[in-house]
Amino acid sequence: MQRILSYMRKAIEEYHMIEEGDKIAVCLSGGKDSITMLNAFKALQRFYPKKFEIIAVSINPGFEYFDTDFLKKICDSIDVPLFVEKTNAKEIVFDIRKEKNPCSLCANLRRGAINSVAIREGCNKIALGHNQDDVLETFLLNLLYTGNIGTFSPMSYMDRSKITLIRPLIYTPEKEIRRFVKKNGIDVMKKVCPMDGVSKREDMKQLIFSLSKSIPMIRANLFGAIKRNLPDWKL
Repeated sequence: MQRILSYMRKAIEEYHMIEEGDKIAVCLSGGKDSITMLNAFKALQRFYPKKFEIIAVSINPGFEYFDTDFLKKICDSIDVPLFVEKTNAKEIVFDIRKEKNPCSLCANLRRGAINSVAIREGCNKIALGHNQDDVLETFLLNLLYTGNIGTFSPMSYMDRSKITLIRPLIYTPEKEIRRFVKKNGIDVMKKVCPMDGVSKREDMKQLIFSLSKSIPMIRANLFGAIKRNLPDWKL
């Protein structure tokens, strides 16, 4: 946990993600990233100088393998309230519209549901579990598929809902999250999304892995380029 907390606290403090009295809705999908983030937030609460509250929010998109009991067990074990919001995202995205590239629409539907729960429960911030690998993969997706230079921001304020999105795992490599989960014997939901392993994001993951064999510094170089050149990332 110390390594995860080190990465996470660095991101939180550099981008001022937490302020005194915050109430944070921690998005819990049941995957390794969100479970790690929730456990890290609970650990951080014990010693962080700025006091804050957390709740866990899970969006049930309607997939048959979504396991509410599994998520409740995780939250009960660390004494964090869980709020599960049922949606019809699966029906809209896969059954009605039959989207060939469903990730964007699905993300928008989930985001709307998360915002609704956060507002209802009096939260002023939402924590998303994007890790360092997600940052790099999104950067390459934008560059190669749209010709744009960009990725998501460490923090984003939403004017309409008056809620701030924070991404405290942006400095945390995915391999460190895998290591944490394995070392601590943490179970994860067997399948979070039907697109796992078959999306364009997975292609970017494999591209980075392949290029790293001949360019060992590629991850550091890409991340450095993001921090130096994207306005939302400059410290």
